Amino acid sequence: MVGEHTKLPTYTHVPAQPKSRRLSRGLRVVLAITFSLVAFQYVRLYSEVTRPSRESTQVPLRAAEWLDKCQLLDVKPGPPEDFNTRTQSDRFVPGTRPTLIANATIWTGRIDGLEVLQGDILLDGGLIKRVGVVDGDLLDQYAHLIRVDAQGQWVSPGIIDLHSHLGVDSVPELRGGDDTNSFKGPVLPWLRALDGLNTRDDAYKLSIAGGLTTALVLPGSANAIGGQAILIKLRPTADRAPTGKLLENPYERNDSVYDPHAYFRYRHMKYACGENPDRVYSNTRMDTAWAFRKAYEHARKIKEAQDNFCAKATRGDWAGLGDYPEDLQWEALVDVLRGRVKVHTHCYETVDLDDLVRISNEFQFPIAAFHHAHETYLVPDVLKCAYGHPPAVALFATQARYKREAYRGSEFAPRILAEHGLQVVMKSDHPVLNSRYLVYEAQQAHYYGLPHNLALAAVTTTPAKVLGQDHRIGYVKEGYDADLVLWDSHPLALGATPQQVWIDGIAQLASPHLLSKPASFQKVPQTPDFDKEAKETLKYDGLPPLEPVRSKSNTVVFTNVSSVFLREEYTVREAFAADSSNALAAGVAVVRDGQLMCVESGISACAQSIHGDEDAEFVDLEGGSIAPGLVSTGAPLGLQEIDQEASTQDGYVFDALTEGVPEIVGGSGALIRAADGLQFATRDALLAYRAGVTSGIVAPQTRGFLAGLNTAFSTGARHKLEKGALVQEIGGVHVAIHPVGSPSVSTQIAALRHLLLSETNGDIKQWFGKIKQGEVPLAVEANSADIIASVLTLKAEVESKLHTSLKLTIIGGSEAHLLAQELGAANVGVILNPARPFPNDWEERRIIAGPPLTEKNAVLTLAENGVTVGLGIKEVWDARNARFDLAWAALESNGALSKADALALASVNLEKLLGVKADSVRGDLVVTRGGDLLEFSKVVAIISPRRRVVDLL
Repeated sequence: MVGEHTKLPTYTHVPAQPKSRRLSRGLRVVLAITFSLVAFQYVRLYSEVTRPSRESTQVPLRAAEWLDKCQLLDVKPGPPEDFNTRTQSDRFVPGTRPTLIANATIWTGRIDGLEVLQGDILLDGGLIKRVGVVDGDLLDQYAHLIRVDAQGQWVSPGIIDLHSHLGVDSVPELRGGDDTNSFKGPVLPWLRALDGLNTRDDAYKLSIAGGLTTALVLPGSANAIGGQAILIKLRPTADRAPTGKLLENPYERNDSVYDPHAYFRYRHMKYACGENPDRVYSNTRMDTAWAFRKAYEHARKIKEAQDNFCAKATRGDWAGLGDYPEDLQWEALVDVLRGRVKVHTHCYETVDLDDLVRISNEFQFPIAAFHHAHETYLVPDVLKCAYGHPPAVALFATQARYKREAYRGSEFAPRILAEHGLQVVMKSDHPVLNSRYLVYEAQQAHYYGLPHNLALAAVTTTPAKVLGQDHRIGYVKEGYDADLVLWDSHPLALGATPQQVWIDGIAQLASPHLLSKPASFQKVPQTPDFDKEAKETLKYDGLPPLEPVRSKSNTVVFTNVSSVFLREEYTVREAFAADSSNALAAGVAVVRDGQLMCVESGISACAQSIHGDEDAEFVDLEGGSIAPGLVSTGAPLGLQEIDQEASTQDGYVFDALTEGVPEIVGGSGALIRAADGLQFATRDALLAYRAGVTSGIVAPQTRGFLAGLNTAFSTGARHKLEKGALVQEIGGVHVAIHPVGSPSVSTQIAALRHLLLSETNGDIKQWFGKIKQGEVPLAVEANSADIIASVLTLKAEVESKLHTSLKLTIIGGSEAHLLAQELGAANVGVILNPARPFPNDWEERRIIAGPPLTEKNAVLTLAENGVTVGLGIKEVWDARNARFDLAWAALESNGALSKADALALASVNLEKLLGVKADSVRGDLVVTRGGDLLEFSKVVAIISPRRRVVDLL
């Protein structure tokens, strides 16, 4: 039953062993060698003295080597005790000048009362030398000091990504650079991500521009045990080689053998359970669990053989002992059992979490972290039963429901897990999420209730601890690596952008383009109260009801309104702004039967509007706002519930260029209508509605050229026949042009030319006839500037021959900024998708990155050239975040875009570009509390003139 407590299974909890005291690196090397030589001589003499001559045993020639290995078997990884007294980093680049970052607000990551400091940071030798007050006498010692005035702005440790495929899942994605997964078997602990790391990936500089300094690069999740991960610094190195990027090289410098001498460095290994390895190898969860147990049983036998061998060898009992038992393929898994490898497990559902916890206890190895881990917040006590210590949990902020395992994912997971005392990490899974914006994941986690110190720690100090590297990264402390970020606002403020990034004391941004942010952005953002929603999430086992509650009164009065934005045709304007200097002049908005009747300062001004409504419902917005409902487009919102489950979605249309379209559908003249495949009340649609996205415009899904006819629908409707559910049945025609090889781009352009200039039949004839007459828009999905140029040329050709004017919209547009002037001159609009571009594919490689790498972003570049711009989404789960994309675009414009302009990017502009008729009277309005729609406010109501109601959320 929902809400009932289920008794958890009992596990054996074995506490972690305390760390042994460690000697300095040089001394340990000397002692190890001395021990081996003494042991060898002792064993040789012992054998000669104690054994009868007739039974004397010859000491093996490799005895010293084997005794050395025995001596090191139980040594645990970690730095020597004097590590932080080092005067120079092992990664120091000779010639690097010392740097003073002065007048900074410093988030140190410490919890000893020094979490935030005002002062300076001195960098030298690749290390942080001083934090706080740096006296002049010390500075006088530096003749070539670089001085940076932070002007009171925030400095944090460098951002650390605990889950990345940077450099192995290469960007742009090409077949020749895909080294993420091996498909040679479910258990492959001997593989190493280092062997596939591409040091020329286009994403390094982008991620650095977002403050990322360190990343754990993991193999993919096709295998139960996919191989060994590597921990890298992102900065380019003089050797240009993968080995040079390693934070701490666990191997001999010019060899590939694991080097246990000096001090041990943790290694890392990638596991996966559940759907991914099951699907790849046609297994079930039972098969994958057995693959784990079989592998560990093999490793356990090797470990026991080594322990038995060493027990006899150290006694000098060489008789019949044979060679030291080892296996190069399995040595890393044996080291997992010795606690010298950090285990990172891709694991979503309760059943898989429970499986791995039991296996960890059966074979007695700790799990460093569960990754993705969407259901961990539902079973925190299961995690606490893992061997040694509870695993950390590495999460997305809002990405969920893209497959069955992620269906119960919750935005409240970080706060719930933290409340249970578990370590929370926010991660990217780059390039699934662009790791340039990893700090955005922390911002969202904070927005939904994770305390600010834990949210920032989730991308700095906490991953450093999980990685076993909190002795050198993750903090702003003396003796630590000089990996720092100077931000233009508080790191948890929406749109926070680095002004400079240092890795190993080296500034990474040449001539960064800086943004001016309001003073309020220098403070920890105020976030809404989501206590009720978090409790509901647990009550309903991760699937709380999302349907809105309709106001019981016909009249709703919103008080303490700070601003009101309204739409007029295809524009948005600010219709009301309260006088912030006069608390008594706060705005009041009266809504009756879903119509906004009055917006004025003070309740008395709107008294006439509520006269006689004794049952009027009053809602205090606490400085909130009213704005037009937003629109989602680009992803199949409304056509699917779970992306990777075919039974939950509309599916894909026939592609007339590559396959025959059945006559029963309409043959070659068929145009599919998205309206026919709509699904209402999906969780992503309802979550979008609750976040102010009140309608969606969606086209049929295609993997080829011709998609079909789009439709506009209400995201809050329960079914298609409900009043107002279908906003507009058909708006425009969609096609897609991609350089995928077959058919060629030129073939696709030729097909489009034929549809526009030649005789056709069926629905194609009807709707392309409307396109030719300029009545409906043609939406062309294209990213490459070359393809866009060909489309513009075709548009001019058609208009010249038909003496008409076409309505043309480009969707995608990653390289559209290169043709900004031409697009403006041709009156062609662009829907940027994604809103913040990323060179994921070859056709998207020439993006304009935006600040701090470029002065302007794509939105501003296009808008300044007269192009109507809209913002789309790639994934349905991301529809709820449209408001934050708008805010980011406005902030990156450095004041060139007003809030009204930003709101238009995902409302009236999208409707105009996709053929949805303007309806200023019936358009939905979104009501927020504690700020406007572009801030970290909370959506509390939807005003729907179309349905004549107010939904309370």
